[in-house]
Amino acid sequence: MFALAAVILWLVPRAADCAGISDAVKAATLPNGVRVLVLEDHKAPVATLNVFYKVGSRNEEFGKTGISHLLEHLMFRGTKKLKPEEFSNIIQENGGMDNAFTTADYTDYFEVINRDHFDVPISLESDRMANFLPQGFDSEKAVVIEERRMRTEDNPQDALGEVAQAQAFVEHPYHWPVIGWMQDLQRLTLADAVTYHHMFYSPQNAIIVAVGDLDGDKVLKQIGESFGSVRNLAKPRPVAEVEPPQKGERRVTLERPADLPALSMSYHTPNYKSGDGFALEVASVLMAGGKSSQLYRRMVVDKRLVVGVDASYDRLSFDPGLFTISAQMRPGVKAQDALNEMGKAVAAMRDNRVSDDELQKAKNQEQSAFVFGQDSIFAQAMQLGLYEMLGSYKMYDQFLAGINAVSAADVQRVTKQYLIDSNRTVAILAPTGTMPRRAGGGRAVGGPIRHADLTGGPL
Repeated sequence: MFALAAVILWLVPRAADCAGISDAVKAATLPNGVRVLVLEDHKAPVATLNVFYKVGSRNEEFGKTGISHLLEHLMFRGTKKLKPEEFSNIIQENGGMDNAFTTADYTDYFEVINRDHFDVPISLESDRMANFLPQGFDSEKAVVIEERRMRTEDNPQDALGEVAQAQAFVEHPYHWPVIGWMQDLQRLTLADAVTYHHMFYSPQNAIIVAVGDLDGDKVLKQIGESFGSVRNLAKPRPVAEVEPPQKGERRVTLERPADLPALSMSYHTPNYKSGDGFALEVASVLMAGGKSSQLYRRMVVDKRLVVGVDASYDRLSFDPGLFTISAQMRPGVKAQDALNEMGKAVAAMRDNRVSDDELQKAKNQEQSAFVFGQDSIFAQAMQLGLYEMLGSYKMYDQFLAGINAVSAADVQRVTKQYLIDSNRTVAILAPTGTMPRRAGGGRAVGGPIRHADLTGGPL
């Protein structure tokens, strides 16, 4: 343990002092608007190609929720040149793997492959951008509907997350889940998907990121030749909705079969556009970043009210999101008792500054995860693409300094400003019986929903 801590403390200052990763990026914008980023990383003879489209569930509308994720599935169902699933078969025949995922903000398609076959995914991705022609619409829609059943209908905590999000957001499209409402999914048509593709899957709405053991200039040329002739169609519809300030606590109770009760407290918070983002990120680690965190010690170890506790905050959401604290109670514990104790823990952070040692530990956790993440070419591509969608890939190199600048006073200030009862949405899961043993599990609603989940594929 001591050795690992020493390595972390050694790595972080060195990473902060050296030239940033973005300095090595080769960037270009094609005449049709495609933004291209290439980063050479020669640690292993592989490379990743990520094609980001700036479209997610936030771009949908009432009555057609879930179409972003359904379209992600349909992108694997053929083009004017390829049969369904032929895309993935060709990648695998060349020793690679492919997948995709949809979030509230964007959709990402990616391949990881030997450097000698990197031209293959470039050609395939440009084809399905330009020649979308899916087959088997009804069967693929049935797969997505089954995903919803598995993740939400058969998962009490994910269902709770869904109703909490819908209660917290009233006007903004973060109101609905990434996978969409069941009735909307059942009504979606192939014509809906084609129209949606024409609006959002165009060069002007795409960012291509290549990272790995590559010749940067050669790859830029290959991508330009392959994607440069793809025409733009409709102009993407902007998201104009803005969530108004919350004025008063909201509560929602979900009654359904579940093994244990659960609860969450969600607060409206700013995103990366605010200088408070880094302090909120550190606050989430202080609250529930491991077994030595404040909420874990208080609620799991000392009070023995819950079996686990989590705090989540996404600084890099496209629009302001939520800071959420969630927990699952121990058998026999009342939700109100756990809620009261959780509220006291948040109040304690508002009233008392965190110690220097605790603060530094939380910052070390954030910074070390960032530094070690640079060992992955896929993680680098993800971060570069996400920051570019937010404004500039050069923001990638501002993270370490941003976390390092957070003070105890900053943490106390943001908790006082945002983590207050009048800005809070409380959601409680009240079991009406135990879960049937056949029930499946799933990841949290609102997180990435991946193409290959039901087929045992990667990720």
